[in-house]
Amino acid sequence: MKAVFKYLRIWPILLFASLSLSASAPPFRDFMGINGHTVQFRPELYAPVAELVRDYHPVEWDLGKDSDFKTKFPSARNGVNWESVYGSWKKKGWRIDACLMFESLPRDKWKNLAADARAYGEQFARAFGPSSARPLVESVEIGNEPGKWSDEDYRTIFENMARGLRAGDPKLRIATCALAPGKSHAYAKSIECVAGLEDLFDILNVHSYAELEPWPTWRRSFPEDPRLKAFTADITNICRWRDAHAPGKQVWLTEFGYDSTTKQPNTNNEFKKWIGVTDEQQAQWLVRSWLYFAALPIDRAYVYFFNDSDQPQVHGSSGLTRNFEPKPSFHAIAHLRKTLGDFYFKRQFKSAEASVSEFENGARRIWVVWLPTGEGRTAKFDVPDFERIERMPLRKDEDILIRPTGKSIEITESPTYLFLK
Repeated sequence: MKAVFKYLRIWPILLFASLSLSASAPPFRDFMGINGHTVQFRPELYAPVAELVRDYHPVEWDLGKDSDFKTKFPSARNGVNWESVYGSWKKKGWRIDACLMFESLPRDKWKNLAADARAYGEQFARAFGPSSARPLVESVEIGNEPGKWSDEDYRTIFENMARGLRAGDPKLRIATCALAPGKSHAYAKSIECVAGLEDLFDILNVHSYAELEPWPTWRRSFPEDPRLKAFTADITNICRWRDAHAPGKQVWLTEFGYDSTTKQPNTNNEFKKWIGVTDEQQAQWLVRSWLYFAALPIDRAYVYFFNDSDQPQVHGSSGLTRNFEPKPSFHAIAHLRKTLGDFYFKRQFKSAEASVSEFENGARRIWVVWLPTGEGRTAKFDVPDFERIERMPLRKDEDILIRPTGKSIEITESPTYLFLK
């Protein structure tokens, strides 16, 4: 069977033609990550969805209230044994990025910001870096979203902790906190905070959510929605800064996601007008987000979050599991990884109404096809010669094989996978 295509526009490749990839595209399994959290994360449960995990590592656990405390790694000062925690993850095949949240210890509790940050960084790297006796952590981030810290203080702690990390293990890769291309704000520091320190970082870090409306609804939309102004703007502007000032460095998107809950908002708190998405939309939009991000000049994208307790509020229901039971998004993402994990992104284009992402591995090719809307639409799509066709699953052991009876299939807002001849 032969498809007839009407190429309306290349999307979004031409949009980012002025940006350079920091490296050749990785296999898709090395692009997909998940956010976990210390002792709550269950490495075996989440193994089907990713092998890259980002941990929120509270520095206060290691230091207590004394910034100059000499932590006796592998144990934190509060008794958590990081060798046990991270070791159990690594045994299940996880590759660990530790977000060192220095901001968990308030600024006024740091006795000598520069010296204590450097000492802590060196201790951590010597204990867990790739060259250590316990090579458990591949990369670290210096801070998460330290919006309450001044730009001057962030630069001080970044520079000195990074120098300590480099001294402790030069093979340990260093990332910034979440950055913004302009001025610092509550959830990111200005990228200018690290200007001139390019030898001290390997990765620029950014967070982005598909937020269509701010407070009081925090309404999010599908990733391709043209009404979203900042969703990819911050990412691409960080990439432009990278190309101009730090060529060769990677850019990681370490937070993106959607909240889906079965409950209604509490009318007596600040989230009374909050609007979430359905479980099906969460599954669709997360999978499509990864496909969308694959066309950007970034190296990784980590979904927020691993688990939730079904709370109807911002970041309260972002999990791929609900009370550790898989949501539809879990099954959709597990299928995405299983299908494309060994494949490499090649291109993304439009065919009539459909968005198409093409992946290849040697002579094998897969097209992922979907409608880039949020209206519950369907359309016909002419298919090329294929070996088999699968649709995105929402349940465990779902029959996902599509058996066309003609030259076209019905496509929806849930991605369809065409294994081409």
